[in-house]
Amino acid sequence: MRNEERWEYHRGQGLRTIGVEEELLLVDPTTGLPQPLSGTVTEIAAWHADVRPEADRGEPVKPELYCEMLEIGTRPCATADELADQLRQARANAAAAAKEAGVAVAALATAPMRFEQVLNPADRYRRFEDRYARLIDDKLTCACHVHVHLTSPEEGVGVLDRIRPWLAPLLALSANSPFWQGEDTGYASWRHQLWSRWPMAGPAELFGDVDALEETTRAMLASEVLVDDHMVYFDARLSRSYPTVEVRVGDVCLHAEDALLLGLLVRALVETEARAWRAGVEADPVPTVLLRLAAWQASRYGLGDRLLDPKTWRPAPASDVLGALIDHVTPALRDAGDLDRTVRGTELVLARGTGADLQRAAHTGGASLAPVVADAVRRTNPA
Repeated sequence: MRNEERWEYHRGQGLRTIGVEEELLLVDPTTGLPQPLSGTVTEIAAWHADVRPEADRGEPVKPELYCEMLEIGTRPCATADELADQLRQARANAAAAAKEAGVAVAALATAPMRFEQVLNPADRYRRFEDRYARLIDDKLTCACHVHVHLTSPEEGVGVLDRIRPWLAPLLALSANSPFWQGEDTGYASWRHQLWSRWPMAGPAELFGDVDALEETTRAMLASEVLVDDHMVYFDARLSRSYPTVEVRVGDVCLHAEDALLLGLLVRALVETEARAWRAGVEADPVPTVLLRLAAWQASRYGLGDRLLDPKTWRPAPASDVLGALIDHVTPALRDAGDLDRTVRGTELVLARGTGADLQRAAHTGGASLAPVVADAVRRTNPA
């Protein structure tokens, strides 16, 4: 899809396009320590892109808040195969550029080892440092953001109001950050705990219509707590740049196929709730405090314990909650041709564990977490 087509709302015909953004760590391949070389790596990646045919260039590799991070992404994709190919290619492109700079990329949602991060010197990020003080020191976290095309802002608000109960299971599925500053935190997604400290982050209230969403956004900006309107960090939001709903709740996934699974589930969830909105089905008025409890449970245990069932708000086995999610979105998955692939992907994650489980399995004992990082590098971009 050409870049300018992103700015057009989906016409309601055919599959909604989907795009995935991933944040990656730059690490020393020997020691596992994060390396502040995003400027060098993005320059190399841009040079590589310039010499490729235009159709093969993909999305640019971008720097992030800290110099130890990169952002990569796919173009808008219509099919699961297209998204899978672009996820793998985006990771491979970033890995190749990083290798030329003497480092490696790792899809880890937090840095396992203790180190001193280096803030990106861009003016916007310096404003973050001035505004948020000590809070900025715990911001080196890597997430996965899924964009799904909308037909209108009104549909987007209808979707936001209706997907709220199902976001915590998506967090559990993607959990990939058990280690932080050299220690096992006891959480499957410590990234979520760090992110939740931000005053503008977390689940949103019900909006009801576009005017209410815009009024809330204006009030948040008028508070002067936010640096700009891109800092409306709800777990799901309407993008300020593209005609999409952006689901931001997930950790970056260790495996590209898990990022694909997350993307397919998000698209099916958006389609399901858009249909419900058009049919006049009321949104579940679940209190935001219960959504926070559900997200905490998902962050603490991933898929290793019970989750809160969005139908009862009582604890239930994680496999049952994921099964309920798939049942909820089955018509949309079937219409997209994604049902079998999504069921297989979910069964795989339940069988082998999340990224958090795999990180803990890679820890060979003792104080060093270098083997965890080395295993993550291998899994991020397998040869």
